[in-house]
Amino acid sequence: MSGANKRIPVTEERWKELNELKQAGETYDELLDELIQEHQRRQLAERTREVREADSEELTPLDEL
Repeated sequence: MSGANKRIPVTEERWKELNELKQAGETYDELLDELIQEHQRRQLAERTREVREADSEELTPLDEL
């Protein structure tokens, strides 16, 4: 981790929600890293699903050729 620390303003409600998600011994940096990775995985899964749907709509099955 870089030596520079940043502050991120959050509402009291958001702070409580983050605190509830954080495991004992886990840092907020680790929690945010986990949340970001999960978000990226969901985005990738959604893009993959969209590509599969587009492919199935545009392609002609081989047995129909």
